[in-house]
Amino acid sequence: MPTLTYKQWIAIGIDNGWCGPAVCWTHDGIPMTIDEEDEFEEGDDPCVHIVRLYEDTETRLGVEYNHSPSNWRKPPDMR
Repeated sequence: MPTLTYKQWIAIGIDNGWCGPAVCWTHDGIPMTIDEEDEFEEGDDPCVHIVRLYEDTETRLGVEYNHSPSNWRKPPDMR
């Protein structure tokens, strides 16, 4: 399998409709539909799946240390 750059990899996902572009939760907010926003505002908690992008290995290790779901949600062969 050829090695892809991040730009090539994310372009495949966007072009196939599997994901949107990388956004910053802190500054851009969570990408949601109007219906999901309405549910959230009414007190429901719609599940919005995200994929965290890491700047480097140190950041990944820090997130995995501090955020247990980042470990137990990995596929078993990646734990």
